[in-house]
Amino acid sequence: MKREEIEEKVKNFLIDDLEVDEAVITPDAKLKDDLGIDSLDFVDIVVIVERNFGFKIKPEEMAGVVTRSDFCDYIERNV
Repeated sequence: MKREEIEEKVKNFLIDDLEVDEAVITPDAKLKDDLGIDSLDFVDIVVIVERNFGFKIKPEEMAGVVTRSDFCDYIERNV
């Protein structure tokens, strides 16, 4: 899967499933501070990533994931 496809899928589920305002979704947007993703949203993200990308998120691997770009990097390494 190409990086562009990953970024598009992430952007779409942030907008559609987590109701994040499209205007704040930038590569450097911080998941918690800028996009407002909390622990309940993270549970949804685990399910969405498994459904869309075919792998399970390991919480310990998410420790260094701060921005949307970091998150896309993480997905790219695991698909």
